[in-house]
Formats: sequence, C-alpha cells, structure tokens
Amino acid sequence: MNGVDPGQLDDQQLIKELETIHRTRHTTLLHGSDDALRAHDERMAELEAEYLRRHPRRSVAPGRTRTGARERGNTTS
Repeated sequence: MNGVDPGQLDDQQLIKELETIHRTRHTTLLHGSDDALRAHDERMAELEAEYLRRHPRRSVAPGRTRTGARERGNTTS
C-alpha cells in the first residue's frame, strides 16, 4: 500500500486525497511508468472504496445514471 491507510483518514483528509488523485490521473495515464500507473490504480481504488464504505447512500445525480445518459443522448436540438 502507498500512503496512509484510507481508513485512518478523517473525512476531510479522505476528500482531499481523492481530489488530488483524480486531478493527477490523466497525467499519470499519459506519462507515468507502468509501475506509477499501477500504484495510482491501487491507491485510487483504496481511496474510492473507503469513500463508498463511508457513504453507501450518497446522492446520485439523475444525469449520472444509464437512464439519464440515454435521455441526454436522445435529446434533439
């Protein structure tokens, strides 16, 4: 594991870690070594799993569901 165990982070620290890892994702994908990408994948999965464990009933925006995406795709302008 890289970094602090996500279960040991308070909510504010967890959100900050998630924001940072999501912000750096694109650059890591495009320019990181295979090892860096693998470590990034593992850490992101750990952080996201902890967030979901803490917030199993998080609000879901209708547009972020399959149905919502289909409705956006069927809209004519």
